[in-house]
Amino acid sequence: MASFLRVDKTKIVDEDSKEVVLRGAGLGGWMTMENFISGYPGCEFQIREALAEVIGKEKSEYFFDKFLEHFFAEPDAAFFKSLGLNCIRIAISYRHFEDDLNPRVLKPEGFKHLDRAVAACAKHGIYTILDMHTAPGGQNGGWHSDAGTHIANFWIHKDFQDRLVWLWTEVARHYKDEKWIAGYNLMNEPADPSNCAGLVSFYDRAAAAVRAVDPRHVLFLDGNTYATDFSGFPEDAGARWPNAAFAIHDYSLYGFPLAPEPYARTEEQRRRMRRSYEKKREWMDARGLCVWNGEWGPVYARREYEGERTDEINEVRYKVLNDQLEMYAKDRLSWSIWLYKDIGFQGMAYVSPDTAYRRLFKDHLERKYRLAADSWGADDKYVRHAYEPIVQLIKDNVPNEEHRRLYPYPVWTVEGRVARLARCMLIGEFMVKEWADHFKGMDYEQLDELAESFKFANCLEREGLNKVLRQHAEQAEVN
Repeated sequence: MASFLRVDKTKIVDEDSKEVVLRGAGLGGWMTMENFISGYPGCEFQIREALAEVIGKEKSEYFFDKFLEHFFAEPDAAFFKSLGLNCIRIAISYRHFEDDLNPRVLKPEGFKHLDRAVAACAKHGIYTILDMHTAPGGQNGGWHSDAGTHIANFWIHKDFQDRLVWLWTEVARHYKDEKWIAGYNLMNEPADPSNCAGLVSFYDRAAAAVRAVDPRHVLFLDGNTYATDFSGFPEDAGARWPNAAFAIHDYSLYGFPLAPEPYARTEEQRRRMRRSYEKKREWMDARGLCVWNGEWGPVYARREYEGERTDEINEVRYKVLNDQLEMYAKDRLSWSIWLYKDIGFQGMAYVSPDTAYRRLFKDHLERKYRLAADSWGADDKYVRHAYEPIVQLIKDNVPNEEHRRLYPYPVWTVEGRVARLARCMLIGEFMVKEWADHFKGMDYEQLDELAESFKFANCLEREGLNKVLRQHAEQAEVN
């Protein structure tokens, strides 16, 4: 039986006050598409505009609707449940619900696919968390905010903030009686340069708006600077935002190509991993607040790119995954790994190379890989030589290190900023039309075949990852 969940001090509990530890994954790349997940360059709004130009608005809308239909359906929920997991964090974009040129007018089809996903999960006893991954204007400078710029304009335009408060009111009103929704993640990875003044104000307004129509669902509140920093939060956060869990994102550098050293499970490496995790949650721990890990997890090598080293690399990444899970289990931490499904880089399930989509874009995807055109987990070994002079040019001409620490430092260093702006945004923008041109001359049947590539039946399972998740779920049941 479903039960409205709530926060009781440091725990999430059901209506009988029994603790519920949420263990699951993020459904990214779906109602917020992402380049490394869904296999395109740049931002979602750019490829939607480009595809409409190439095949027309009607066919373009048909393809994207079929993509949403096939990407997540009941077989996905059934598979997810079979691993012993109980929660899916659904990343959504405001663009599905309102149009920038027609703001504060709810699109009639806005809840179509989200309703279907929530119902499929509910049927299999899976809670969902609704995550506003893409806010008007962009709440951070990431591609996943779908703004096409590194400036987080959400924080400097009040109208963007007003629109998101309006939208959360509509979402909360729509789902206020749905027990299988665990709660609302009001904003993914905010990057408010005012040291939380804008973020706290937004949380105040959004929480009040949601509570006016829905007093029961849990609020999940990300920390500032990509869910890592709570230092600017108010001391009365627990009383100010009751029934709330505070969300960290706990990615370990050891799970990525640019790790400082190979992960060998040394005592020092485990200490560093644990310390990184503890630093993110220590503000909440000092105040007796509930912590939720909304994103974490390694990325994985792909045989078409890493060749014979693929298995060796991935076995190390599974050890990172396992050791992080062991930390979380000791704290009975609720978590949502990133990511459920993609085209082969991080997902628990991934689109088979034999599908129409993967075949069509094989060369395009390889070029993106070699150009490191996607920010997430990119290995820039083939193009590093082209960008190092830009980094050095900045350092030589801005010798004061403090002047180089532009927000969101330290998440973005000089190297990271150059990578985002000069490499990923720029290169991705120039590859968008090439991506769309692949669709030239296609009829509806061919478009549907491409979209069907993302069906669960056409996906492969990342067995090493799922084995670790299943083992920890079984141990949790025993304990």
